[in-house]
Amino acid sequence: MARLLRCSFCGRREDQTFRIVAGPHRVGICDECVELARDVALPSSSPATGDLLLTGIGELVTNDPRRTGQLGLVEQAAVAVRHGKVAWVGFESELPSRYRELPGYDCEGRAVMPGFVDPHTHLVFAGERSSEFASRLAGASYLDIQQAGGGIAATVGATRRASFDELLASAVGRAATMLEHGTTTVEIKSGYGLDVETEIRCLEVARKVGDTLPIDVVTTFLGAHQVPPEFVADRDGYLHQIEHDMLPTASRLASYCDVFCDRGAFTVEEARRVLEAGRRYGLKPRLHANQLGDTGGVELAAAIGAISADHLEYVDANQAAALAATGVVAVLCPTASWSMQAPQAPGALLWDRGVIVALATDCNPGTSYVESMQLVVAVACLEMGLRLEEAVWSATRGSALALEEDDKGRILPGAVADLIVLDAESYRHLAYRPDANLVRTVVKQGDSVVGGFHAGRNPA
Repeated sequence: MARLLRCSFCGRREDQTFRIVAGPHRVGICDECVELARDVALPSSSPATGDLLLTGIGELVTNDPRRTGQLGLVEQAAVAVRHGKVAWVGFESELPSRYRELPGYDCEGRAVMPGFVDPHTHLVFAGERSSEFASRLAGASYLDIQQAGGGIAATVGATRRASFDELLASAVGRAATMLEHGTTTVEIKSGYGLDVETEIRCLEVARKVGDTLPIDVVTTFLGAHQVPPEFVADRDGYLHQIEHDMLPTASRLASYCDVFCDRGAFTVEEARRVLEAGRRYGLKPRLHANQLGDTGGVELAAAIGAISADHLEYVDANQAAALAATGVVAVLCPTASWSMQAPQAPGALLWDRGVIVALATDCNPGTSYVESMQLVVAVACLEMGLRLEEAVWSATRGSALALEEDDKGRILPGAVADLIVLDAESYRHLAYRPDANLVRTVVKQGDSVVGGFHAGRNPA
């Protein structure tokens, strides 16, 4: 029987789609992926100049602390962009004449806001774990599934067997969906290889995602995600491999080093050892902390000055104060808790104690197969208890600070012009209509990369 050709991007066989265009070495692309590439992966039909004038903005979220309110809202606004950076923001009636000749587009009363920044994802993986989701619904815990051979270990096996091209095709597909939903910068971790070869391959794939799509990628080494099966009886041997075999190469491909410091993963002292080794190679520390219990991760994050502590489902007022005092960003993952039917992180407590709060999808195959930051905002409001303004700020400006991207997550002169135009009159619709993709247009560094505009008048 002849071998069926598969789409190299989505994996569909030629008997599962209308048509596959074949290239050399059995590389192919199906009609649906061609359309996706046309709409998302390739630049828009407009020339890429980085110059843009948005007018007719009904409501503009600036996150500018000099303006009124948490979100620095401006109504009846305009935004001028030159060379990919915001040049002017204000009331359209006050638009300076020097910006009137920029390529102009009328938002027709829609809301405009900064692009989402997703600061915690596990985007590079193979396989799926829907059976574990069903098991959790039937009462199994995260640790029950792990002890039965599932969880992270199951994804490690599938990821080790996958080729670079297979991992890239699936990761690009997920990142393209994120981009379509308004994410303009995404952090991608390794962590599903847990051996030298696959960890490096995952980081290389993550970087290639950013070369393939108009989305900025920040990479994090997470070799200390879990002790792999072959090292269960030799934990110190695995830590030695991370320090001496993985980190020398990973440090050339990543900006951060992360550790899953929690029950069933790594102890506080093991996490400290890995993060200090990462620092010696120039990687800044991040930490999965207190997701499954109060296990000391928060105190470690504060003590070592981690850039962020992520998850934080089990945090009290004193721990929140320690994070605030040391400037550690709290990256919260409400859809992970939602999927696991676990307690939500105390987002309101962290906000009230002055902690910088960020939101993330935690996109992964086991506990949060979510690609939309819009859904994250909705769940943060409906399940975690954040106010809508807090959730929107956390998914944009707070998340940018979690990745040390100071020129993102806000719309003011000098900021990177990563913007989204909503198909709604207000940001409030993000939580009000949680099942819809409300993004009409995504602007990346001043150029439309998803959707498009109706050509508008240049204000006289």
